[in-house]
Parts: sequence; structure tokens; C-alpha cells
Amino acid sequence: MVVKKLLQLDGRVALVTGGSRGLGLQMAEALGDMGCMVVMSARKADELAAAETQLRARGIDARAVVFDLQKFDRIPALVDEVLSTHGCVDVLVNNAGATWGAPAEEYPDEAWHKVMNLNVSAPFSLTREIARRSMIPRRSGKIINIASIAGLRGSLEGITRIAYNTSKAAMINLTRALATEWGRHGINVNAICPGFLPTKMTAGHLDRAGEQMIERTPLRRLGGDEDLKGALVYFASDASRHVTGRYLAIDGGVSA
Repeated sequence: MVVKKLLQLDGRVALVTGGSRGLGLQMAEALGDMGCMVVMSARKADELAAAETQLRARGIDARAVVFDLQKFDRIPALVDEVLSTHGCVDVLVNNAGATWGAPAEEYPDEAWHKVMNLNVSAPFSLTREIARRSMIPRRSGKIINIASIAGLRGSLEGITRIAYNTSKAAMINLTRALATEWGRHGINVNAICPGFLPTKMTAGHLDRAGEQMIERTPLRRLGGDEDLKGALVYFASDASRHVTGRYLAIDGGVSA
């Protein structure tokens, strides 16, 4: 097969959670550019509508679904809506997430549960539903979990996000566990671990310590809007058909 064809995603259906802005919108754009029909979910209707308009202006078949992943009991209804419209989900990108900063000894229970629920429990519930109803019956599927280099280590000095770091480490091992269970069904499960890319979530820290972060990065740059797209397309496409249970850090070399 011509290598270029390995990366094409024509006619496939992708669901991207947290797809209305930031990294989620970048990834939805990448999948759409390669031929996917893209369904984006997020909580805020206005941001989703703007994202849908942006993607359609690029010629992408895009659809927005307003949904709060913390409402676990509603996840089957979200899957119902996607499957009734598109028939299947070929690619699932678990991107939606939250963070909360506080010293560990003062960390509120409310914050811990919110972050763990949205970053671990909700993605698992959604992934289980889609696998059970679409991917396992069809013996095919690509699941891409968006973790973080924060899941590969303890906290950096001055960054107190114990629940976020813990949740992203859990996401990496959830990736491994699902990959080993579902490989026999033809499902690939991999993770991407971004570093400090400019987003709403990282803006405060980058404003305070952006130059310092660049100095600590071997490539001497922060990531940009295009830097996740290649890895995402690789994991979503046939180019990675013999790769599962792996994570890829996209951080300019920081984790090395």
C-alpha cells in the first residue's frame, strides 16, 4: 500500500470530546482534514457552534453535540445520538478534562472528585459504551486517550495539581489495560501525552514561567497549534495498525 493511503481517514467517523476549543478543536480539525466525519462534544453550546462553523468552512463534515460528560447516566444517550446519525464510531478521542490547583494537604474533596470523574471515570464510561456497541461488534476501532506528561512524573516546582497528575497517570494505564483486553477485537488503544502547549488550561502557568519552560525544553520552543496533529492522525489511521497500548509524549523533549 502507498504510505500516503495508510494515513487517509476517508469515510470514517470520529468522536472528539472537549472538541470545541484548544487541543480538542485542533485534533478535530486534523481528523476532518484527513477525511473523517467529525462529531464534537462539549458543554458550551456557543463554543461548539463556533467550532462547527470553523470546521465546515474548511470543507469538513462536522457536527456538534452539547453534552456534559460528568453526567454519567446520560452517556448512553450521547452514544445513541452519534450511532443513530452515523451508524458507528471508528475513532474515539478522549480529550475532555479538568484541572484544579491546590497543595495536596489542602486539596478539597470536591476538587479531587471533579477532576478524577471527568479525567478518568467519564472517559472510561464513554469508551466502554462505544466499544460495546460499535467497535467490538465490528472488530475494528481506534481509541486515543489524551493524557499528559504530568502523568509521567510528580509535580513540577510551583505547580500543585495532585488530582490532575494522578488522573493522567491513570489514563496512561487505562490505555494499556484496554489495549491488552481489546486487542483480540481488532481495537487499537493508544495515548498522547502533551507537554505545555498554549491552551486555556496552561495559560496562567505559561504567563508566569513561559520563558523558564522554554529554557528547560531541549527543542527550545513551546508546542504550537500543529504539533499534536501528526501524532493524532498516525494513531487514528492504518499507519498504526500494529501499535497498541503505547503513549507518545509531545513535549519538545522535556520528559526525556
